[in-house]
Amino acid sequence: MKKSKKSTIVSLTNQLTEIQDKWKRALADYHNLEKRIASQQSQFVKLANAGLIDKLLSVLDNLETAQDHIKDKGLSLALTQFKDVLKSEGVEEIKAKGEKFDPEIMDCTDMTSGKKNIITKVTQKGYKLNSTVIRPAKVEVGSGTKK
Repeated sequence: MKKSKKSTIVSLTNQLTEIQDKWKRALADYHNLEKRIASQQSQFVKLANAGLIDKLLSVLDNLETAQDHIKDKGLSLALTQFKDVLKSEGVEEIKAKGEKFDPEIMDCTDMTSGKKNIITKVTQKGYKLNSTVIRPAKVEVGSGTKK
């Protein structure tokens, strides 16, 4: 009888240890899930306005084109304020002219004479929202030939 009680105690101890291990793994999985959900929610909030901002970028393009033609001081102030608002929301312009072509953040619209794989002209500015490309820069890239 003693061996039976001892084996029962050993068996129950093993079961308890197994249950504790499973509980610890389940708890760790739950904490990881909480972290992943928080991260996804944060990313969602950061990119939630991407559609609206993309539409505003078209307006910005048109205002900059108008400013290039009419050189109005008031329009210049409004453009500066508009850009400051976009910047405060996490929007940043992709620097392209004179840079090496990067297909991750740029679209090549034409190959022109100039240094190989170096941006010779920006045909449409590109932008990032919180480090995520929302509109790639449209650029002309040097082909390695001279004019």
